[in-house]
Amino acid sequence: MKAVRFSGKGGPEVVELAEVEQPAPQRGEVLVRVRAAAMNRADLLQRRGLYPPPPGFREDIPGLELAGEVAALGAGVTAWKVGDRVMAITSGEAQAEYAVAHERMLLPVPEGMSFGDAGALPEAGLTAHDAMFTIGGLRPGAAVLIHAVGSGVATAALQIARAAGAHAIGTSRTADKLERARALGLDDGLLVGREEPRFAAEVRRLTGGRGAAVILDFVGGPYAAENLASLATGGRVVVIGTMGGGKPTVDLGLLMRSRGSITGTVLRPRPLEEKIAATQAFGRDVLPLIAAGRVKPVVDCVLPAARAREAHERLEQNDSFGKIVLAF
Repeated sequence: MKAVRFSGKGGPEVVELAEVEQPAPQRGEVLVRVRAAAMNRADLLQRRGLYPPPPGFREDIPGLELAGEVAALGAGVTAWKVGDRVMAITSGEAQAEYAVAHERMLLPVPEGMSFGDAGALPEAGLTAHDAMFTIGGLRPGAAVLIHAVGSGVATAALQIARAAGAHAIGTSRTADKLERARALGLDDGLLVGREEPRFAAEVRRLTGGRGAAVILDFVGGPYAAENLASLATGGRVVVIGTMGGGKPTVDLGLLMRSRGSITGTVLRPRPLEEKIAATQAFGRDVLPLIAAGRVKPVVDCVLPAARAREAHERLEQNDSFGKIVLAF
């Protein structure tokens, strides 16, 4: 089969489409004929050798989510049949013509949805739902501050927050992304400068002095101090990424006075049962919203897998809005 492969560790120049051995499903697993697999920043880190997959997965084949058709069933699988349209997060190797997934990690692709759209949903949707509700404890009417509103996770978070009746505040370094995010549920957009970012005072003003109950942070270090100054009493900062750096200097007194918390999250290395629980929670709470058209995948572009190098370049330039999807 064909798969996106890294010929070494480095920049986009190591990305290629190559022939590799097709996997076989084991007991409890399903073989999926992948039709679409979205890109994630984890792919860029894995390409550089900075984010290896869990044991048992190849370091040279990336991919954390997929959509396609069930091609074969491993022993004991009863929940699916060949030909079913499915989507899932994986621990790796999703950017290939065939991939395996545990049967309980699969979700049905909503009727009428294209594989390109479905391929953009699992990682962004699960991460957003898990961070805001399971970890953050977001409640209707509360404010959620979502940084980097043009990212795949953020575009999903905005829509889910709107459906839950939360007040969504978002930040971006470009005005265009803030404007595009308004159609997804952004109530208030804050333009943040690259040097000495400031947003806490405006978050306080927009929330009547209360602050944000949940903050989804993809930037890390440069935003840490302002995050604490933006936090509501008992609020939670959920760190999903550290695009700006991972070693902040903060005033812990602010955290103490707010009686808040800072929690990190990542899906990939979690035990299988935890990932199944996150998948099932997403299926229960968000999949009906997707089927009803209240939450939609946000796709920047769909490129053939042969253009995977170009996809890496585009994601690295941070010009995309929503997910970049590879078609197989």
